Amino acid sequence: MQEKIIIIDFGSQYTQLIGRRVRELNVYSEIHSYNNLPEIDESVKGVILSGSPFSVLDENAPQYNFDRIKGKLPLLGVCYGAQYMSHTFGGKVASSNTREYGRAHLNMVDESNVLMKGVPMNSQVWMSHGDSINSVPPHFKLIASTEDVKVAAFQVEQEDTFGIQFHPEVYHTTDGLQLLKNFVVEVCKCEQSWTPAAFADTTITALKQKIGSDKVVLGLSGGVDSTVAAMLLHNAIGKNLYCIFVDNGLLRKNEFESVLERYKHLGLNIKGVDAKDRFLTALVGESDPEKKRKAIGRVFIEVFDDEANAVTDVKWLGQGTIYPDVIESVSATGGPSATIKSHHNVGGLPDFMKLEVVEPLRLLFKDEVRRVGASIGLSQDLLGRHPFPGPGLAIRILGDITPEKVRILQEVDAIFIDGLRSDGLYDEVWQAGAILLPVQTVGVMGDERTYEQAVALRAVSSTDGMTADWCHLPYEFLAKMSNQIINKVKGVNRVVYDISSKPPATIEWE
Repeated sequence: MQEKIIIIDFGSQYTQLIGRRVRELNVYSEIHSYNNLPEIDESVKGVILSGSPFSVLDENAPQYNFDRIKGKLPLLGVCYGAQYMSHTFGGKVASSNTREYGRAHLNMVDESNVLMKGVPMNSQVWMSHGDSINSVPPHFKLIASTEDVKVAAFQVEQEDTFGIQFHPEVYHTTDGLQLLKNFVVEVCKCEQSWTPAAFADTTITALKQKIGSDKVVLGLSGGVDSTVAAMLLHNAIGKNLYCIFVDNGLLRKNEFESVLERYKHLGLNIKGVDAKDRFLTALVGESDPEKKRKAIGRVFIEVFDDEANAVTDVKWLGQGTIYPDVIESVSATGGPSATIKSHHNVGGLPDFMKLEVVEPLRLLFKDEVRRVGASIGLSQDLLGRHPFPGPGLAIRILGDITPEKVRILQEVDAIFIDGLRSDGLYDEVWQAGAILLPVQTVGVMGDERTYEQAVALRAVSSTDGMTADWCHLPYEFLAKMSNQIINKVKGVNRVVYDISSKPPATIEWE
Protein backbone atom coordinates (compact mmCIF):
# COMPACT_ATOMS: atom_id res chain seq x y z
CA MET A 1 0.00 0.00 0.00
CA GLN A 2 1.45 3.37 -1.08
CA GLU A 3 2.36 5.51 1.91
CA LYS A 4 1.08 9.06 1.67
CA ILE A 5 0.66 12.43 3.31
CA ILE A 6 -2.85 13.88 3.29
CA ILE A 7 -3.11 17.65 2.79
CA ILE A 8 -6.37 19.13 3.96
CA ASP A 9 -7.28 22.09 1.77
CA PHE A 10 -8.91 25.13 3.36
CA GLY A 11 -8.68 27.08 0.10
CA SER A 12 -5.16 28.55 0.15
CA GLN A 13 -3.53 29.59 -3.11
CA TYR A 14 -0.46 27.71 -1.84
CA THR A 15 -2.11 24.33 -1.12
CA GLN A 16 -0.92 22.77 -4.37
CA LEU A 17 2.62 23.94 -3.62
CA ILE A 18 2.55 21.98 -0.36
CA GLY A 19 1.67 18.89 -2.37
CA ARG A 20 4.50 19.49 -4.83
CA ARG A 21 7.07 20.05 -2.09
CA VAL A 22 6.11 16.82 -0.37
CA ARG A 23 6.44 14.98 -3.67
CA GLU A 24 9.88 16.49 -4.18
CA LEU A 25 10.82 14.44 -1.11
CA ASN A 26 9.73 11.28 -3.00
CA VAL A 27 6.66 10.94 -0.81
CA TYR A 28 3.21 10.68 -2.35
CA SER A 29 0.73 13.35 -1.30
CA GLU A 30 -2.98 13.84 -1.86
CA ILE A 31 -5.00 17.05 -1.48
CA HIS A 32 -8.54 16.78 -0.14
CA SER A 33 -11.07 19.41 0.79
CA TYR A 34 -11.72 19.94 4.50
CA ASN A 35 -15.38 19.02 3.82
CA ASN A 36 -14.71 15.91 1.73
CA LEU A 37 -12.10 13.87 3.54
CA PRO A 38 -11.05 10.35 2.55
CA GLU A 39 -10.87 7.38 4.84
CA ILE A 40 -7.82 7.57 7.07
CA ASP A 41 -6.21 4.15 6.73
CA GLU A 42 -2.79 2.72 7.49
CA SER A 43 -1.32 4.19 4.30
CA VAL A 44 -1.72 7.72 5.72
CA LYS A 45 1.50 8.60 7.55
CA GLY A 46 0.69 12.21 8.40
CA VAL A 47 -1.64 15.14 7.80
CA ILE A 48 -0.94 18.76 6.84
CA LEU A 49 -3.55 21.51 7.25
CA SER A 50 -3.28 24.24 4.60
CA GLY A 51 -3.70 27.98 4.80
CA SER A 52 -6.94 29.71 3.82
CA PRO A 53 -8.29 33.02 2.52
CA PHE A 54 -10.64 32.93 5.53
CA SER A 55 -10.00 34.11 9.09
CA VAL A 56 -10.65 31.62 11.89
CA LEU A 57 -12.75 34.44 13.39
CA ASP A 58 -15.16 34.52 10.43
CA GLU A 59 -18.61 33.08 11.01
CA ASN A 60 -18.33 31.05 7.80
CA ALA A 61 -14.72 29.94 8.40
CA PRO A 62 -13.99 26.34 7.31
CA GLN A 63 -14.44 23.93 10.23
CA TYR A 64 -12.64 20.68 10.86
CA ASN A 65 -13.02 17.92 13.43
CA PHE A 66 -9.64 16.87 14.82
CA ASP A 67 -10.88 13.68 16.51
CA ARG A 68 -9.69 11.39 13.73
CA ILE A 69 -6.10 12.60 13.63
CA LYS A 70 -4.88 14.85 16.45
CA GLY A 71 -2.73 12.81 18.81
CA LYS A 72 -3.17 9.76 16.58
CA LEU A 73 -1.21 10.79 13.49
CA PRO A 74 1.54 13.37 12.95
CA LEU A 75 -0.14 16.70 12.23
CA LEU A 76 1.25 19.97 10.86
CA GLY A 77 -0.87 23.11 10.61
CA VAL A 78 0.30 25.80 8.19
CA CYS A 79 -0.88 29.42 8.68
CA TYR A 80 -4.69 29.07 8.92
CA GLY A 81 -4.17 25.44 9.95
CA ALA A 82 -2.00 26.55 12.89
CA GLN A 83 -4.39 29.34 13.83
CA TYR A 84 -7.38 27.01 13.68
CA MET A 85 -5.64 24.51 15.96
CA SER A 86 -4.75 27.20 18.45
CA HIS A 87 -8.24 28.77 18.32
CA THR A 88 -9.97 25.39 18.72
CA PHE A 89 -8.00 24.28 21.77
CA GLY A 90 -8.13 27.47 23.82
CA GLY A 91 -5.49 29.81 22.45
CA LYS A 92 -6.15 33.39 21.41
CA VAL A 93 -6.20 34.42 17.75
CA ALA A 94 -6.83 38.05 16.91
CA SER A 95 -6.74 40.32 13.90
CA SER A 96 -3.31 41.90 13.44
CA ASN A 97 -2.94 45.68 13.54
CA THR A 98 -1.10 45.47 10.23
CA ARG A 99 -1.24 42.72 7.65
CA GLU A 100 1.81 40.49 8.02
CA TYR A 101 2.85 39.69 4.49
CA GLY A 102 6.27 39.00 3.02
CA ARG A 103 9.72 38.21 4.30
CA ALA A 104 10.55 37.77 7.98
CA HIS A 105 13.42 36.17 9.86
CA LEU A 106 13.39 33.77 12.78
CA ASN A 107 14.99 35.31 15.87
CA MET A 108 14.22 32.35 18.15
CA VAL A 109 14.53 28.75 17.06
CA ASP A 110 14.39 25.66 19.29
CA GLU A 111 16.99 23.73 17.34
CA SER A 112 16.51 20.71 19.61
CA ASN A 113 12.96 20.33 18.29
CA VAL A 114 12.60 17.74 15.54
CA LEU A 115 10.58 20.08 13.29
CA MET A 116 13.22 22.80 13.42
CA LYS A 117 16.25 20.55 12.90
CA GLY A 118 18.63 22.21 10.45
CA VAL A 119 16.65 25.48 10.41
CA PRO A 120 19.15 28.11 11.62
CA MET A 121 18.65 31.33 13.53
CA ASN A 122 17.78 34.23 11.18
CA SER A 123 16.36 31.82 8.60
CA GLN A 124 14.10 33.70 6.19
CA VAL A 125 10.41 32.75 6.21
CA TRP A 126 7.40 33.98 4.22
CA MET A 127 4.39 35.37 6.07
CA SER A 128 0.92 35.82 4.53
CA HIS A 129 -1.79 36.39 7.12
CA GLY A 130 -4.08 39.02 8.61
CA ASP A 131 -4.53 37.29 11.99
CA SER A 132 -1.95 36.36 14.61
CA ILE A 133 -1.80 33.79 17.39
CA ASN A 134 -1.46 36.02 20.44
CA SER A 135 -1.28 33.15 22.91
CA VAL A 136 -1.18 29.37 22.58
CA PRO A 137 -3.38 26.89 24.47
CA PRO A 138 -2.11 25.01 27.54
CA HIS A 139 0.39 22.26 26.70
CA PHE A 140 1.44 24.05 23.51
CA LYS A 141 5.09 25.17 23.51
CA LEU A 142 6.79 27.76 21.33
CA ILE A 143 9.54 26.47 19.04
CA ALA A 144 10.14 29.53 16.82
CA SER A 145 9.48 33.28 16.73
CA THR A 146 10.21 36.31 14.57
CA GLU A 147 10.65 39.89 15.68
CA ASP A 148 7.00 40.71 14.94
CA VAL A 149 5.38 37.27 15.35
CA LYS A 150 5.96 35.69 18.75
CA VAL A 151 4.16 32.48 17.85
CA ALA A 152 5.84 31.58 14.57
CA ALA A 153 5.85 27.84 15.37
CA PHE A 154 4.63 25.57 18.15
CA GLN A 155 4.36 21.93 19.18
CA VAL A 156 1.74 20.26 21.35
CA GLU A 157 3.53 18.61 24.27
CA GLN A 158 3.63 14.81 24.16
CA GLU A 159 2.24 14.81 20.61
CA ASP A 160 3.59 14.86 17.06
CA THR A 161 1.35 17.89 16.48
CA PHE A 162 2.89 21.11 15.17
CA GLY A 163 1.81 24.49 13.86
CA ILE A 164 3.68 27.15 11.89
CA GLN A 165 2.52 30.66 11.10
CA PHE A 166 4.65 30.97 7.94
CA HIS A 167 4.57 29.11 4.62
CA PRO A 168 7.36 26.52 4.23
CA GLU A 169 6.13 25.54 0.76
CA VAL A 170 7.04 28.81 -0.99
CA TYR A 171 10.43 29.57 -2.50
CA HIS A 172 11.00 32.60 -0.25
CA THR A 173 11.10 30.42 2.88
CA THR A 174 14.72 29.45 2.46
CA ASP A 175 14.67 26.41 4.77
CA GLY A 176 11.08 25.45 4.05
CA LEU A 177 11.91 22.20 2.29
CA GLN A 178 14.15 21.21 5.22
CA LEU A 179 11.28 21.83 7.63
CA LEU A 180 8.88 19.79 5.52
CA LYS A 181 11.46 17.02 5.29
CA ASN A 182 11.76 17.04 9.08
CA PHE A 183 8.01 16.55 9.35
CA VAL A 184 7.53 14.06 6.53
CA VAL A 185 10.66 11.93 7.06
CA GLU A 186 11.67 12.39 10.69
CA VAL A 187 8.23 12.71 12.28
CA CYS A 188 5.99 10.76 9.88
CA LYS A 189 8.70 8.14 9.14
CA CYS A 190 7.97 8.10 5.39
CA GLU A 191 10.36 5.93 3.38
CA GLN A 192 10.68 8.32 0.39
CA SER A 193 9.92 5.54 -2.08
CA TRP A 194 7.53 7.44 -4.38
CA THR A 195 9.59 7.91 -7.56
CA PRO A 196 8.56 8.48 -11.19
CA ALA A 197 9.28 4.81 -11.92
CA ALA A 198 7.23 3.74 -8.90
CA PHE A 199 4.35 5.97 -10.03
CA ALA A 200 4.50 4.46 -13.52
CA ASP A 201 4.50 0.88 -12.19
CA THR A 202 1.65 1.58 -9.76
CA THR A 203 -0.39 3.41 -12.39
CA ILE A 204 0.04 0.72 -15.04
CA THR A 205 -1.03 -1.94 -12.53
CA ALA A 206 -4.04 0.13 -11.47
CA LEU A 207 -5.03 0.74 -15.10
CA LYS A 208 -4.91 -3.00 -15.82
CA GLN A 209 -7.19 -3.68 -12.86
CA LYS A 210 -9.54 -0.80 -13.63
CA ILE A 211 -9.91 -1.32 -17.38
CA GLY A 212 -9.34 -5.06 -17.75
CA SER A 213 -10.10 -6.13 -21.30
CA ASP A 214 -12.18 -3.03 -22.11
CA LYS A 215 -11.32 -0.72 -24.99
CA VAL A 216 -10.20 2.91 -24.55
CA VAL A 217 -10.15 5.81 -27.02
CA LEU A 218 -7.69 8.60 -26.27
CA GLY A 219 -7.09 11.96 -27.86
CA LEU A 220 -3.45 12.23 -28.88
CA SER A 221 -2.21 15.77 -29.47
CA GLY A 222 1.53 15.28 -29.90
CA GLY A 223 2.20 17.05 -26.60
CA VAL A 224 3.86 15.70 -23.50
CA ASP A 225 0.71 15.06 -21.47
CA SER A 226 -1.23 13.02 -23.98
CA THR A 227 1.95 11.19 -25.02
CA VAL A 228 2.75 10.01 -21.48
CA ALA A 229 -0.91 9.19 -20.80
CA ALA A 230 -1.04 7.15 -24.02
CA MET A 231 2.11 5.19 -23.21
CA LEU A 232 0.94 4.37 -19.68
CA LEU A 233 -2.34 3.09 -21.11
CA HIS A 234 -0.53 1.29 -23.94
CA ASN A 235 1.70 -0.48 -21.41
CA ALA A 236 -1.41 -1.50 -19.48
CA ILE A 237 -3.83 -2.61 -22.23
CA GLY A 238 -1.84 -2.70 -25.50
CA LYS A 239 -3.91 -2.77 -28.68
CA ASN A 240 -7.13 -2.14 -26.75
CA LEU A 241 -6.04 1.50 -26.70
CA TYR A 242 -7.32 3.37 -29.77
CA CYS A 243 -5.50 6.70 -30.16
CA ILE A 244 -7.25 9.41 -32.15
CA PHE A 245 -5.39 12.47 -33.37
CA VAL A 246 -7.81 15.17 -34.43
CA ASP A 247 -6.90 17.97 -36.80
CA ASN A 248 -9.08 20.77 -35.46
CA GLY A 249 -7.71 23.32 -37.91
CA LEU A 250 -6.08 25.16 -35.01
CA LEU A 251 -2.80 23.26 -34.79
CA ARG A 252 0.66 24.59 -35.50
CA LYS A 253 1.88 24.64 -39.10
CA ASN A 254 2.25 21.08 -40.48
CA GLU A 255 1.56 19.67 -37.00
CA PHE A 256 -0.98 17.07 -38.12
CA GLU A 257 1.39 15.29 -40.47
CA SER A 258 4.44 15.53 -38.21
CA VAL A 259 2.63 14.14 -35.15
CA LEU A 260 1.34 11.11 -37.04
CA GLU A 261 4.85 10.42 -38.31
CA ARG A 262 6.40 10.85 -34.86
CA TYR A 263 4.25 8.17 -33.24
CA LYS A 264 4.80 5.43 -35.79
CA HIS A 265 7.82 4.04 -33.93
CA LEU A 266 6.06 3.91 -30.55
CA GLY A 267 3.74 1.09 -31.58
CA LEU A 268 0.58 3.02 -30.76
CA ASN A 269 -2.69 2.14 -32.43
CA ILE A 270 -3.38 5.60 -33.89
CA LYS A 271 -5.82 7.14 -36.39
CA GLY A 272 -5.73 10.67 -37.80
CA VAL A 273 -9.06 12.48 -38.19
CA ASP A 274 -9.50 15.61 -40.33
CA ALA A 275 -12.17 17.67 -38.54
CA LYS A 276 -11.01 21.16 -39.48
CA ASP A 277 -14.30 22.22 -40.99
CA ARG A 278 -16.37 21.09 -37.97
CA PHE A 279 -14.30 23.12 -35.52
CA LEU A 280 -13.99 26.25 -37.64
CA THR A 281 -17.73 26.21 -38.40
CA ALA A 282 -18.51 26.00 -34.68
CA LEU A 283 -16.31 29.04 -34.05
CA VAL A 284 -17.73 31.33 -36.73
CA GLY A 285 -18.44 34.78 -35.28
CA GLU A 286 -17.49 33.76 -31.73
CA SER A 287 -15.17 36.16 -29.87
CA ASP A 288 -15.75 35.37 -26.20
CA PRO A 289 -12.81 33.33 -24.83
CA GLU A 290 -14.90 31.04 -22.63
CA LYS A 291 -17.45 30.42 -25.37
CA LYS A 292 -14.64 29.55 -27.79
CA ARG A 293 -13.23 27.04 -25.29
CA LYS A 294 -16.67 25.55 -24.71
CA ALA A 295 -17.35 25.28 -28.44
CA ILE A 296 -14.04 23.52 -29.03
CA GLY A 297 -14.70 21.20 -26.10
CA ARG A 298 -18.16 20.37 -27.44
CA VAL A 299 -16.91 19.55 -30.95
CA PHE A 300 -13.96 17.65 -29.50
CA ILE A 301 -16.39 15.39 -27.65
CA GLU A 302 -18.67 15.07 -30.70
CA VAL A 303 -15.74 13.96 -32.86
CA PHE A 304 -14.74 11.44 -30.24
CA ASP A 305 -18.30 10.16 -30.05
CA ASP A 306 -18.22 9.56 -33.80
CA GLU A 307 -14.86 7.79 -33.60
CA ALA A 308 -15.85 5.77 -30.54
CA ASN A 309 -18.92 4.50 -32.41
CA ALA A 310 -16.60 3.35 -35.18
CA VAL A 311 -14.82 1.04 -32.73
CA THR A 312 -16.83 -1.85 -31.30
CA ASP A 313 -17.56 -1.86 -27.56
CA VAL A 314 -15.46 1.12 -26.46
CA LYS A 315 -16.13 1.88 -22.79
CA TRP A 316 -13.51 4.48 -21.79
CA LEU A 317 -12.27 7.89 -22.93
CA GLY A 318 -8.62 8.47 -22.03
CA GLN A 319 -7.41 12.02 -21.46
CA GLY A 320 -4.08 13.67 -20.69
CA THR A 321 -5.54 16.00 -18.06
CA ILE A 322 -2.96 17.18 -15.53
CA TYR A 323 -3.27 18.92 -12.18
CA PRO A 324 -2.96 22.58 -13.31
CA ASP A 325 -5.82 21.98 -15.80
CA VAL A 326 -8.03 20.79 -12.97
CA ILE A 327 -6.98 23.47 -10.51
CA GLU A 328 -7.61 26.34 -12.95
CA SER A 329 -10.94 24.99 -14.16
CA VAL A 330 -12.61 24.20 -10.85
CA SER A 331 -11.59 23.82 -7.25
CA ALA A 332 -9.37 20.74 -7.42
CA THR A 333 -10.86 19.37 -4.23
CA GLY A 334 -14.29 20.90 -3.93
CA GLY A 335 -12.83 23.42 -1.53
CA PRO A 336 -13.24 27.19 -1.37
CA SER A 337 -10.86 28.11 -4.18
CA ALA A 338 -11.48 30.12 -7.34
CA THR A 339 -12.07 29.13 -10.96
CA ILE A 340 -9.59 30.84 -13.32
CA LYS A 341 -10.63 29.42 -16.68
CA SER A 342 -12.18 26.29 -18.12
CA HIS A 343 -10.06 23.69 -19.91
CA HIS A 344 -11.38 21.82 -22.92
CA ASN A 345 -10.84 18.39 -21.37
CA VAL A 346 -12.07 19.15 -17.85
CA GLY A 347 -15.64 19.17 -16.64
CA GLY A 348 -17.18 15.85 -17.62
CA LEU A 349 -18.90 14.42 -20.65
CA PRO A 350 -22.34 15.14 -22.10
CA ASP A 351 -25.12 12.69 -21.29
CA PHE A 352 -25.28 11.28 -24.81
CA MET A 353 -21.71 10.00 -24.63
CA LYS A 354 -21.76 6.85 -22.57
CA LEU A 355 -18.04 6.58 -21.89
CA GLU A 356 -16.24 6.60 -18.60
CA VAL A 357 -13.18 8.84 -18.27
CA VAL A 358 -9.71 7.60 -17.37
CA GLU A 359 -7.04 10.22 -16.62
CA PRO A 360 -3.71 8.64 -15.58
CA LEU A 361 -2.00 12.01 -15.03
CA ARG A 362 -4.79 13.92 -13.29
CA LEU A 363 -2.80 14.46 -10.08
CA LEU A 364 0.59 15.22 -11.67
CA PHE A 365 2.24 18.54 -12.43
CA LYS A 366 3.99 19.08 -15.76
CA ASP A 367 7.51 18.49 -14.43
CA GLU A 368 6.33 15.25 -12.82
CA VAL A 369 4.74 14.13 -16.11
CA ARG A 370 8.09 14.57 -17.88
CA ARG A 371 9.93 12.54 -15.22
CA VAL A 372 7.36 9.75 -15.46
CA GLY A 373 7.72 9.79 -19.26
CA ALA A 374 11.49 9.46 -18.97
CA SER A 375 11.08 6.53 -16.56
CA ILE A 376 9.09 4.58 -19.18
CA GLY A 377 11.62 5.25 -21.92
CA LEU A 378 10.21 8.18 -23.91
CA SER A 379 12.80 10.26 -25.76
CA GLN A 380 13.83 13.76 -24.74
CA ASP A 381 12.70 14.95 -28.15
CA LEU A 382 9.13 14.12 -27.17
CA LEU A 383 9.36 15.04 -23.49
CA GLY A 384 11.09 18.36 -24.17
CA ARG A 385 8.28 19.72 -26.33
CA HIS A 386 6.73 22.94 -25.11
CA PRO A 387 3.16 22.71 -23.79
CA PHE A 388 0.51 23.62 -26.32
CA PRO A 389 -3.05 24.53 -25.30
CA GLY A 390 -5.82 22.02 -26.00
CA PRO A 391 -7.96 24.61 -27.82
CA GLY A 392 -4.93 25.33 -29.99
CA LEU A 393 -4.51 28.63 -31.78
CA ALA A 394 -8.14 29.59 -31.05
CA ILE A 395 -7.10 31.07 -27.72
CA ARG A 396 -4.11 32.79 -29.31
CA ILE A 397 -6.33 34.57 -31.84
CA LEU A 398 -8.03 37.30 -29.85
CA GLY A 399 -11.50 37.84 -31.23
CA ASP A 400 -13.29 35.72 -33.81
CA ILE A 401 -11.63 32.92 -35.75
CA THR A 402 -11.24 32.87 -39.55
CA PRO A 403 -9.12 30.65 -41.81
CA GLU A 404 -7.05 33.69 -42.80
CA LYS A 405 -6.28 34.56 -39.17
CA VAL A 406 -5.27 30.95 -38.55
CA ARG A 407 -2.94 31.05 -41.57
CA ILE A 408 -1.29 34.26 -40.38
CA LEU A 409 -0.75 32.96 -36.86
CA GLN A 410 0.56 29.58 -38.04
CA GLU A 411 3.18 31.34 -40.17
CA VAL A 412 4.20 33.67 -37.34
CA ASP A 413 4.34 30.85 -34.79
CA ALA A 414 6.46 28.67 -37.09
CA ILE A 415 9.04 31.43 -37.56
CA PHE A 416 9.21 32.05 -33.79
CA ILE A 417 9.50 28.39 -32.74
CA ASP A 418 11.97 27.53 -35.52
CA GLY A 419 14.01 30.58 -34.50
CA LEU A 420 14.15 29.44 -30.87
CA ARG A 421 15.41 26.05 -32.03
CA SER A 422 18.00 27.35 -34.48
CA ASP A 423 19.41 29.83 -31.93
CA GLY A 424 19.66 27.20 -29.18
CA LEU A 425 17.01 28.90 -27.03
CA TYR A 426 14.19 26.36 -27.25
CA ASP A 427 15.22 24.31 -24.22
CA GLU A 428 15.70 27.45 -22.13
CA VAL A 429 11.99 28.27 -22.58
CA TRP A 430 9.15 26.37 -20.90
CA GLN A 431 6.44 27.52 -23.30
CA ALA A 432 6.40 29.86 -26.28
CA GLY A 433 3.98 30.99 -28.93
CA ALA A 434 2.53 33.92 -30.82
CA ILE A 435 -0.73 35.79 -30.28
CA LEU A 436 -2.71 37.51 -33.03
CA LEU A 437 -4.05 40.78 -31.65
CA PRO A 438 -7.46 42.20 -32.58
CA VAL A 439 -5.94 45.49 -33.72
CA GLN A 440 -4.48 46.85 -36.92
CA THR A 441 -1.64 49.31 -36.92
CA VAL A 442 -0.18 51.77 -39.39
CA GLY A 443 3.09 50.84 -41.00
CA VAL A 444 5.33 51.79 -43.90
CA MET A 445 6.66 49.24 -46.38
CA GLY A 446 8.66 50.72 -49.23
CA ASP A 447 6.85 53.87 -50.24
CA GLU A 448 3.46 52.53 -49.25
CA ARG A 449 1.39 53.01 -46.11
CA THR A 450 0.11 49.73 -44.62
CA TYR A 451 -2.66 49.01 -42.17
CA GLU A 452 -2.15 45.43 -40.98
CA GLN A 453 -2.22 43.10 -37.98
CA ALA A 454 -0.09 43.29 -34.84
CA VAL A 455 1.21 40.09 -33.20
CA ALA A 456 2.65 39.48 -29.75
CA LEU A 457 5.37 36.94 -28.97
CA ARG A 458 5.20 35.13 -25.62
CA ALA A 459 7.92 33.02 -23.96
CA VAL A 460 7.89 31.99 -20.31
CA SER A 461 9.92 29.98 -17.84
CA SER A 462 8.16 27.69 -15.36
CA THR A 463 8.24 24.23 -13.82
CA ASP A 464 4.58 23.35 -13.41
CA GLY A 465 2.48 26.01 -15.13
CA MET A 466 1.07 27.28 -11.84
CA THR A 467 3.45 30.24 -11.86
CA ALA A 468 5.61 31.57 -14.70
CA ASP A 469 7.97 34.41 -15.51
CA TRP A 470 8.66 35.95 -18.89
CA CYS A 471 11.90 34.91 -20.55
CA HIS A 472 14.61 37.51 -21.07
CA LEU A 473 15.34 36.56 -24.66
CA PRO A 474 18.25 38.43 -26.27
CA TYR A 475 17.30 41.70 -27.94
CA GLU A 476 19.20 40.63 -31.05
CA PHE A 477 17.06 37.48 -31.30
CA LEU A 478 13.81 39.39 -30.83
CA ALA A 479 14.89 41.91 -33.46
CA LYS A 480 15.64 39.10 -35.89
CA MET A 481 12.24 37.48 -35.24
CA SER A 482 10.43 40.77 -35.74
CA ASN A 483 12.22 41.36 -39.02
CA GLN A 484 11.55 37.86 -40.34
CA ILE A 485 7.88 37.87 -39.33
CA ILE A 486 7.10 41.25 -40.88
CA ASN A 487 9.01 40.43 -44.07
CA LYS A 488 7.68 36.89 -44.54
CA VAL A 489 4.11 36.93 -43.22
CA LYS A 490 1.70 38.85 -45.38
CA GLY A 491 -0.76 40.77 -43.21
CA VAL A 492 1.54 41.57 -40.26
CA ASN A 493 3.36 44.88 -39.82
CA ARG A 494 4.07 45.04 -36.07
CA VAL A 495 5.57 42.64 -33.48
CA VAL A 496 5.56 43.16 -29.70
CA TYR A 497 6.95 41.02 -26.85
CA ASP A 498 4.88 40.11 -23.77
CA ILE A 499 6.76 40.71 -20.47
CA SER A 500 3.95 39.76 -18.08
CA SER A 501 4.42 37.13 -15.36
CA LYS A 502 1.89 34.62 -13.98
CA PRO A 503 0.44 35.84 -11.71
CA PRO A 504 -1.02 38.37 -12.35
CA ALA A 505 -1.36 37.36 -16.01
CA THR A 506 -1.93 33.81 -17.24
CA ILE A 507 0.43 32.15 -19.71
CA GLU A 508 -2.16 32.20 -22.49
CA TRP A 509 -3.96 35.44 -23.31
CA GLU A 510 -7.39 33.79 -23.28
